[in-house]
Amino acid sequence: MLVSDPNRSIVHFDLDTFFVSVERLLDDRLKNRPVLVGGVSDRGVVASCSYEARNYGIYSGMAMKIARRLCPEAAVVRGDSGKYSQYSNIITQIIREHVPLVEKASVDEFYLDMTGMDKVFGIAKYTNELRDKIIKQTQLPLSMGMSQNKTVSKVATGVSKPNGTKTIAWGDEKGFLAPLSVKKLPMVGNETYQVMQELGIKTIVTLQNMPQVAMEKVFGKNGQTLWLRAQGIDTTPVKPYYERESLSSERTFDRDTIDVVKLRTIIMAMAEGLAYQLRMGNKLTACITIKIRYSDMQTETRQAHLPYTSCDHLILEKALNLFEKLFTRRQLVRLIGMKCSHLVGGGHQINLLEDSVERIQLYQQMDYLRKKYKDSRMVTRAAIMDQDNMGVWNPWNGEPPTPPAHRHA
Repeated sequence: MLVSDPNRSIVHFDLDTFFVSVERLLDDRLKNRPVLVGGVSDRGVVASCSYEARNYGIYSGMAMKIARRLCPEAAVVRGDSGKYSQYSNIITQIIREHVPLVEKASVDEFYLDMTGMDKVFGIAKYTNELRDKIIKQTQLPLSMGMSQNKTVSKVATGVSKPNGTKTIAWGDEKGFLAPLSVKKLPMVGNETYQVMQELGIKTIVTLQNMPQVAMEKVFGKNGQTLWLRAQGIDTTPVKPYYERESLSSERTFDRDTIDVVKLRTIIMAMAEGLAYQLRMGNKLTACITIKIRYSDMQTETRQAHLPYTSCDHLILEKALNLFEKLFTRRQLVRLIGMKCSHLVGGGHQINLLEDSVERIQLYQQMDYLRKKYKDSRMVTRAAIMDQDNMGVWNPWNGEPPTPPAHRHA
């Protein structure tokens, strides 16, 4: 059986109520009062809320209309992804300058692998000094947890909030987790938690005492992992953060084309496909690149930054704007491509700052159908389908088809 490794030292950093903290930094009037960040209309969604607001039962993802009803005196602030990305990048740079191996799990969450560094200096002292430096330079609250693995460190961070630290010594992982709610385990989402509630499983100690076979029977392939993590065992490595990590898509034509409608449709299909891949990988992108190769083999590219997102409409808008600026030669095109880069883990798969409840539900249903039927074309935009039905070009398959026979609806 897997056991925890006493030689590992994994630190978890988490910025407390990140969006709210940034807004408070820029506006002193928001301090010490309930604050809601997100879409300001009744159709908007709460992206982040202060601890004062949480006392009213408000949580991230709640409809803004309901949140306002629960706490009428709360200050409601329209979210600004650009500001949050800026502060996230500042903190990322500070950490990377002081730690050899960093995983950026999301815009406000980091894992640091400090294994072996105790031979040079005390890890606890060093990481606390690094935390103090980040707080001093950014004036943002930062909680920290440290143990031998990612799961226990993340849970320790949650327990230490707000703006605190907690270290779990090797051998104490199981005892530390035992009395906590099962919802504290990172793998336990709303659906899994509901199943556990129905089974009467409320604390982690109950999971610890369940037979591993029973866990696998109830929770399927994730049962074994859940059981191990409930014991305080997690061998998942810290994955190094690379600024250049990317997803891309390209189409090379058998016959060069200058059909602008077709080229725009390709961009739409690529944007939709890449956005879906981002969401399935729980990733967000902050940079879009469009590439065009003309018939004379000259290649031109243009890129633009945007706030971290994985939403079709935001990525599509930026991609089409880049295409319009780039495609100026009006010459036959041999290849067209698109890339999403500067990827980070996405704590929020949907942009809670700008989207309505209806749009969030639409994305969730679209992704559910695509995943269920294992077909990324199960749900797509009408403009893309229209091009396919007209026999102009099927962006998902790559090449112009022969004119199709009449299709019955």
